Amino acid sequence: MAANVPSSGNTLRNLVVALAAILLTVAVFFGLRTQSATPSLATLAKTATPYELAQTNGKPTLLEFYADWCTSCQAMAPEMADLRQTYGDRVNFVMLNIDNDKWLPEMLEYRVDGIPHFVYFDQGSTPIATAIGEQPRSILADNLDALIASAPLPHAQTLGRASEIATDPLNRRAVIDDPRAHGSQVVN
Repeated sequence: MAANVPSSGNTLRNLVVALAAILLTVAVFFGLRTQSATPSLATLAKTATPYELAQTNGKPTLLEFYADWCTSCQAMAPEMADLRQTYGDRVNFVMLNIDNDKWLPEMLEYRVDGIPHFVYFDQGSTPIATAIGEQPRSILADNLDALIASAPLPHAQTLGRASEIATDPLNRRAVIDDPRAHGSQVVN
């Protein structure tokens, strides 16, 4: 009986298949490592500058109102991490989760009615501009460069002055302006 001797064509094919499997394994390994390196909103929030510190440390601030369930916030997380890496030594990056009732006074003060909602503060902690919704990295970077230079923000929606309502002349109940309430919470 003749012994089964693999032909050189089969040997070459087996070698190519083995090399392809090794390359694919390496690619999947590094692909998974790259994906896990993408920061989550929870990680960004945990390492953000505390709001109280940002109000007193003399650095300009970019405040982001966000929620873990916000797909736009999630989509911006890699860009925000990159911006924090680039500007974090000169700008405070603050993140306030709108699902935490602790931040309701700030949500009302800065009129948060959509997220992500960004508020730019100068070195004196004065709000100077706001932006709502997903923002391209280039727009945020331009605004941060201007913020650091104490220059007007090139892509800014300025805050207008508003009068406070001291009393309700018709004695109606006021609706709390909480974006999560959708008009359902009422105070006397």
